Amino acid sequence: MATILVLGASRGIGLEFVRQYLDAGERVIATARDVTGLARLRALGATALKLDVADPASISGLAWQLDGEEIDLALYVAGVYSTSGADTPPTQQEFDRVLHTNVLGAMQAIPQVAPLVAASRHGGKFAFITSGMGQIGAVESSFGWTYRVSKAALNMAVVAAQHDYPGAILVALCPGWVRTDMGGTAAPLSVEDSVAAMRQTLAGLKPEHKGAFLHHDGRRYDSF
Repeated sequence: MATILVLGASRGIGLEFVRQYLDAGERVIATARDVTGLARLRALGATALKLDVADPASISGLAWQLDGEEIDLALYVAGVYSTSGADTPPTQQEFDRVLHTNVLGAMQAIPQVAPLVAASRHGGKFAFITSGMGQIGAVESSFGWTYRVSKAALNMAVVAAQHDYPGAILVALCPGWVRTDMGGTAAPLSVEDSVAAMRQTLAGLKPEHKGAFLHHDGRRYDSF
């Protein structure tokens, strides 16, 4: 039985990771930011931790909540979208909300979680759910400017952090265009199918994937 950590499991993709890994018989530790989310996780059978990745004071205490754990797979799923364009700079409030959730939260989680992942006897993995919109070389529009910038920064953070934790496999993983409140009803992928594909990709990760940026189905992005 593997131990899976899902950071950002209140709903959507994070919650579906929890469901599928529990159904597969794994032990799951998952975080939610409010009482409703915590109750939902406990009802499924997960070990629930209260954590708000957008709050630096909250996520800075993650290490003591995980004290003594050996994490085989960690997933940073938390994310928030922004529709801003380059013609209008983001407000300080919007910038803080998006960058704290999508980037700073991940950067605070890495030094607390990566050592536990690297210590896994089963070959630890740490995946960060990102977006194809974070590709620097494939931008066709500034729509979602702040979001694009945040995901490009997250991708770079994964690449840079990999060098400090050679005992773990760190990857940036794009779930595809998924039918969530962020992706909309026109998206071709259901949450269930996206998570199932990502689980298969994660199961097949090898050392040569360290620092890679991958599609949900395991294909590599050509560039960041």
